[in-house]
Amino acid sequence: MNFELTHIPNRFAKPRTSGVTMMMDKGLSIREVENFIEASGHITDVVKFGFGTSFVSQNLQAKINLYKEAGIRPYFGGTLFEAFYARGMVKEYLQTIDSYGLDLAEVSDGSIIIDHDEKCELIHSMSKDRTIMSEVGSKDSGIIVSPAKWIKMMSTELQAGSWKVIAEGRESGNVGVFRPNGTAHTLLINRIIAKINPDDILWEAPKKTQQVWFIKLFGQNVNLGNISHNEMIPLECLRLGLRGDTFFDFLPADYAERLKQVNNEDENDEDED
Repeated sequence: MNFELTHIPNRFAKPRTSGVTMMMDKGLSIREVENFIEASGHITDVVKFGFGTSFVSQNLQAKINLYKEAGIRPYFGGTLFEAFYARGMVKEYLQTIDSYGLDLAEVSDGSIIIDHDEKCELIHSMSKDRTIMSEVGSKDSGIIVSPAKWIKMMSTELQAGSWKVIAEGRESGNVGVFRPNGTAHTLLINRIIAKINPDDILWEAPKKTQQVWFIKLFGQNVNLGNISHNEMIPLECLRLGLRGDTFFDFLPADYAERLKQVNNEDENDEDED
């Protein structure tokens, strides 16, 4: 950091398994990737080439190389895996990610239905040669997955070899663990974390309000994903209590209470004026 401040919460150093932040690359140019790395590479763990963007983006190998040289692990989004799977091309998918030198891959079934036993077999097989993240939850808001099914799928996918299970939220932040209005599905999340270690879950949380909610629940080292390239530093400030939304969360309780009382007194004085 550029200078000293007391009462800044500890953030695990990279490479880390907790406090992971995943940026979603939806088609950045080479120059934009270079600028991103200069500004935010030090706080970025993994980069997902969102949905099918890796199929149409120019200079894909060059972008991958830039991320890897910066200590960031890039991977193709789960929708691309599903596109290969739906065409009976799983073998070709593995050959493709290997040809680009990717050691991280996502297995998902958010757009199509894959028998869960088969999905776990794919995770187990693929995890022998690479790190796997698997996604749970549907991208279709009309498909309701019960808490018990969320827990069972997350548990079995972790047992099959997933490094992290991704809790579906989409880039829109209004499906999966979120309600249509973007607020967290509190009951579902509480049921999940009663059975699944939160460190094993990466929560897709594209909106600031969602990021704040998870940080307040799990602390600064919660795993968060689907973050826009220009929201990485703002998110890190949330994690460190350096934005108003989490300003008091990491200060000593007595200090924070005293500051709040002063603020309330100032507001009362203004009302009287």
